[in-house]
Amino acid sequence: MSGRRQERVGDLIRDEVSDIIRRDVNDPRLGFVTITRAELSPDLRYARLFVSVFADDAERKQTLEVLNRASSFIRRTLAPRLRMRSIPELSFRLDQSMEHAESVARILRELETDEPSPATAPESDDELATP
Repeated sequence: MSGRRQERVGDLIRDEVSDIIRRDVNDPRLGFVTITRAELSPDLRYARLFVSVFADDAERKQTLEVLNRASSFIRRTLAPRLRMRSIPELSFRLDQSMEHAESVARILRELETDEPSPATAPESDDELATP
């Protein structure tokens, strides 16, 4: 199976599952979820969906549990939407790339505030030399 086909099918599954979660999964324990990407096995039998959840750690864990328990319902709802011989088994994983990006941005902001301003920095190497 070509990598390009896996990517196209993954994008389609990501979009459709996102729509199903938004419209059809009615569970009050479900937090604010965004599906960031989908990885498919080469034979398209398994799909790993990465989700970003805007909540604290306890709510993230609960949202993942709800999604994984609802995976068979989501899969059945997905079947008529896709023209595929078989619908992949779905599993949901937490995507922590947003948290990682935020921590890198925070560190960069802290480093930026620690650097001396251009007005106080020496302008030439002559000022650095001691007599």
